[in-house]
Amino acid sequence: MTIAVTGATGHFGQLVIEHLLARGAAPGEVVALVRDPAKAGTLAAAGVEVRAFDYDQPDELASALAGVRSLLLVSGTAMGRRAQQHQAVIDAAQAAGVGRVLYTSAPKADDSINPVAPEHKATENYLADSGVPHVVLRNGWYHENYVPALHTAASTGEVLTAAGDGRVASASRSDLAEAAAVVLLSDEVGRVYELTGDVAWSFDDLAATIGAILGREVAARKVSAAEEAAILRDAGLDEGTVGFITGVDAAIAAGELGAVNGELAALIGHPTAPIADTLRQAS
Repeated sequence: MTIAVTGATGHFGQLVIEHLLARGAAPGEVVALVRDPAKAGTLAAAGVEVRAFDYDQPDELASALAGVRSLLLVSGTAMGRRAQQHQAVIDAAQAAGVGRVLYTSAPKADDSINPVAPEHKATENYLADSGVPHVVLRNGWYHENYVPALHTAASTGEVLTAAGDGRVASASRSDLAEAAAVVLLSDEVGRVYELTGDVAWSFDDLAATIGAILGREVAARKVSAAEEAAILRDAGLDEGTVGFITGVDAAIAAGELGAVNGELAALIGHPTAPIADTLRQAS
């Protein structure tokens, strides 16, 4: 059984491979698909096959998938181009005869107001229409997304948010990568997972957690979306970033990131790590 992972030198893809090996996958049966093979020395040293794989070079993708039975398509980071990139990978998987594709999507991608959702929805739809057997892993928000809030609070004593009393059932990148590894090692198809952490925290909770880590008082500063946008602009952020941050906060306020369903913990076989662990490691 040959398993391939895209973006294998990225934060998420590399963790998936680590979990695959830890769960008994033979290194020779794992393929690391990377944009720059020169950066994959650690993976190659572990016995993993490294192949060049660039989402922006569609004509070269199918050959890199030769012999692959299960492919994890880790969503790209180039917002605005991701749907096109993902479609190229799906086309290549179909052409290469890949038996199954797993795709890392976003929470409630089919009907979310989250700014990340449209490209994920487009990819999910394209994957469904392709006829390739697949599993969708809708990864919840990462704990790691709030490391910048920790660093900002260290100087300001505040956690800025326009999410009001909305909650976030975030999970560590490692736990979500482990879930991907578990599904890759199975034969499952036709499933959409909504993967969340075990705890849905509020921004008051986040501020208290950050304060305990920093050893100082930290408060949640709750503002309107317009106020948040003005504050972010004053801090020098571009309009695209401002719109993204306020859009995510709107999705949180609407309850889109706060559901807890236990699917992630059930897949990985243990409770999900708390956000305090991730933030403490980053402090």
